Amino acid sequence: MTFLFAGVSLGMAAGVSPGPLMTLVITRTLARGFGAGLRVAIAPLLTDLPIIVISLLFFSMLPPLLETILTVTGGCFVLYLAWETLSEARHATLIDSHGTAPAAASDDIWRGVLVNFLSPHPWLFWMTVAAPILMNAWQTSALAALGFLVGFYGLLVGGKVLLALAVAGGRRFLTDAWYRRLLAASGLLLAIFGLLLLWQVVAPLVG
Repeated sequence: MTFLFAGVSLGMAAGVSPGPLMTLVITRTLARGFGAGLRVAIAPLLTDLPIIVISLLFFSMLPPLLETILTVTGGCFVLYLAWETLSEARHATLIDSHGTAPAAASDDIWRGVLVNFLSPHPWLFWMTVAAPILMNAWQTSALAALGFLVGFYGLLVGGKVLLALAVAGGRRFLTDAWYRRLLAASGLLLAIFGLLLLWQVVAPLVG
């Protein structure tokens, strides 16, 4: 029960915390409806297995060089998404999600996967916080470890799915003008998160 509670608590915090993935959930839901937001929201279920395995195998902080490379790559990709979102916001119109092209589904998924996998936050979280808890849970019992994982990912993904539902529910009342404003705001948030990731690399050099 203790490990389940730990998973639920950490998952709830991660599920509602602002970040590139949450902003992408909002952006894609606004653009394409709930289905697109849902596909982005499940990205951690697709990307975190190698992160968990590596964290458990090495169970230590990432080497500084690897952390730097990962942070720069993630920051640049998030900035690319910000540029793309801001460009779309200039002339974007609300579309019917039922009429989207079939290829859009995989497009939503790969965006979510890349944002989550290239972000240093899941790596650092598992290296420093979750891996020790999961190892302790496993030493207690396999059921305790499963409880931690179910609690964590249930709330992590569930929180973002609920966000997509809320955004999709309000989407039908949006005009094109307000949609462009919200899309632009999402693009600016993505840009801020991308710059913050890059600042993590630059700050120690100028400090």
